[in-house]
Amino acid sequence: MNAKTISQGILRAIAIIIGILGILYFLKTISTVLIYILIAAVVSLIGRPVVRFLRNKLKFNQNLAAVSTMALLMAVLGVLIALVIPLLAQQGENLSLLDLKALRASGENLYREMSQYFGIENAVLLQNFNEGEVLSSLSLDQVPAFFNTVFGVLGNFSAGLFSVIFISFFFLKDSVLFENGILMFIPAAEQSKTKEAFFRIKELLSRYFLGLLFQILILFVIYSTVLAIFSVPNAMVIAFLCALLNLIPYVGPIVGGLLMMFLTMSSQLGASFNEVILPKTTYVMIGFIMGQLVDNFLSQPLIFSKSVKSHPLEIFLIILCGGLLMGVTGMVVAIPLYTAIKVVLKVFFAENSQVKSWTKNL
Repeated sequence: MNAKTISQGILRAIAIIIGILGILYFLKTISTVLIYILIAAVVSLIGRPVVRFLRNKLKFNQNLAAVSTMALLMAVLGVLIALVIPLLAQQGENLSLLDLKALRASGENLYREMSQYFGIENAVLLQNFNEGEVLSSLSLDQVPAFFNTVFGVLGNFSAGLFSVIFISFFFLKDSVLFENGILMFIPAAEQSKTKEAFFRIKELLSRYFLGLLFQILILFVIYSTVLAIFSVPNAMVIAFLCALLNLIPYVGPIVGGLLMMFLTMSSQLGASFNEVILPKTTYVMIGFIMGQLVDNFLSQPLIFSKSVKSHPLEIFLIILCGGLLMGVTGMVVAIPLYTAIKVVLKVFFAENSQVKSWTKNL
């Protein structure tokens, strides 16, 4: 091997590395757009059964079916926003009428009653929780920055929402649009298998995401019923938030339970801890635990077995690995990504004995 060949190999390797780094930098630069595309793909998978129903049963054409499905999804989103607005309006009213002295007195009284009930020394909190420290944390100089942040978040959310709706519509209108974009980079000899893999992945993930919506609905009904029975304000909003948090495996239910407990207790400030706050919070948390039992032993096994067709232990280990690799995001995307990988292996390596054994349920 002469020096020219070696130098050409080195230059080729350097060019490949530079190309890979350039592609990674480009993907990082457009990461927001990629996130919009992924969210739109999920929305299209959720709306896909609705489009098929409108086309097959009601004989809608593809354009009308896509428009109708997007209108339905936007109506659902509008209802969810309408549920949250009263809570925000009430909190705004509370802030406008906020009496720091009364708030401090209520908080101290609640903590004192809890300390007496559980036998906890209360001097530490009362020593630090004083009006001066609360007021010192508030500054009018922070108001413009706060509103700038709020308007910035609203602007980004509006742009993202419009982008997702626009992309989702075309994914629903042309169900193979995303698929054709991927096929551009696939060799012609492998395109038939790739199309088969896409079809199976869309079928499984559509059922999976619809199952998750059904899971949220069950928890929402249970939570809202429990909160309404015990007259907790904004029961539907709290129930929806806690049910939505349940989409984060293992961590979400814990956060949802703490949120429900906190909002239940804070809604009763000024009442007797022994006679009102503790019993009501206990009953609400019993209802929360019942909802979790229904979810863990009925909803989730049905969703996993009927949609992604994986064993519960398999799902647990995959979610755990996803959490260790990418935190909460990894836990959320672990199951869809794992399902897609299984389908690809089954389609392209169907003759392999290990793959055949691993994907026999697909």
